[in-house]
Amino acid sequence: MRTQVGIIGGGPSGLLLSQLLQLQGIESVVLERHTRDYVLARVRAGVLEHGLAGLLREAQCAERMEAEGLIHHGFDIAYDGRRHRVDLTALTGGNSVIVYGQTELTKDLYEAREALGGTVVHEAEDVTPHDIESDQPFLTYTLNGEAHRIECDFIVGCDGFHGVSRQSIPADRLVEYEKVYPMGWLGVLSETPPVSDELIYVNSDRGFALCSMRSTHRSRYYVQCDADDDVKHWPDEMFWEELKRRLPEDAAATIVTGPALEKTIAPLRSYVCETMRHGNLFLAGDAAHIVPPTGAKGLNGAASDIHYLYEGLLAHYKKGDPAGLDAYADRALARIWKTERFSWWMTRLLHHFPDEDGFDRRIQKSELDYLFSSDAALASLAENYVGLPY
Repeated sequence: MRTQVGIIGGGPSGLLLSQLLQLQGIESVVLERHTRDYVLARVRAGVLEHGLAGLLREAQCAERMEAEGLIHHGFDIAYDGRRHRVDLTALTGGNSVIVYGQTELTKDLYEAREALGGTVVHEAEDVTPHDIESDQPFLTYTLNGEAHRIECDFIVGCDGFHGVSRQSIPADRLVEYEKVYPMGWLGVLSETPPVSDELIYVNSDRGFALCSMRSTHRSRYYVQCDADDDVKHWPDEMFWEELKRRLPEDAAATIVTGPALEKTIAPLRSYVCETMRHGNLFLAGDAAHIVPPTGAKGLNGAASDIHYLYEGLLAHYKKGDPAGLDAYADRALARIWKTERFSWWMTRLLHHFPDEDGFDRRIQKSELDYLFSSDAALASLAENYVGLPY
């Protein structure tokens, strides 16, 4: 098979890039090692920056997001038992975020790819990039026991942290940075109405908590736990009781509990691979960077990569201009490091760290007090939360 852009990974990043390219007449093939049902069963983030929402509109697959997504003009941070609102719209001159589950977004992208007749190959095994330093890279994979080859101009790795794309770059060419945090998030998805119309981030004496949602009838809650904890130690009743202990009294008194549809523990870490291009292989999303979930930047960071990569590919194929692709890594990293900084800052602001002492706790409280006494500090938080410009 011959195509222009070979994309590894059938999650939202790979599907979005493929959709945008096809609308401009640029061919691509997406290879995904799992089934479509498996991809759609993954429950992930659900807070979309205005930049990502704009990309979905450009990709002509935002109709359901516009109809069902929840526009949030602010959120709360609770500490010392009190809730303090961050008015995103007022602080950013009119911007907001949209709460719309990543699973639903991915479903919309799949349907959009089908409508255009896009090629997405599922259960592609042993996907391997070849000759990435040449002008004629290609991909090989196995499907139903049969070997296949795709010749292409460029390869884009959207296959996550554990995918083959980054592993295909010589180890001595990788420039990597990582920070592992000594805690995790225990998350519960429940078929219950959210406790609040907007998200509540909580810094309590017992640790961090978050009240989030996927819709008006489905809630997502988190509590900070030990990094090596196990969901087996957390029956539903124990989770709900611990969550209530961390919430402000008004929220704890009105929360609706129910059976957990899903219960997981997510580790917290920051990671950046600055080698986002090697030859004609480009990395995007989790293949190149990871953020702790505080601040909801994982999917949004991936979307900014797709924006820069799409612009570069468009200029290459429409104008013969390589400047966008040549500058891809620098442009993407400039924004990603700001995103990493914000997620790191939010994590430090709201969590308890095992090695912290009384001084650290007082500094954290002072930071929160300062935040809500300074319009400038709140504006900086809001600017980052709704998403820095591309």
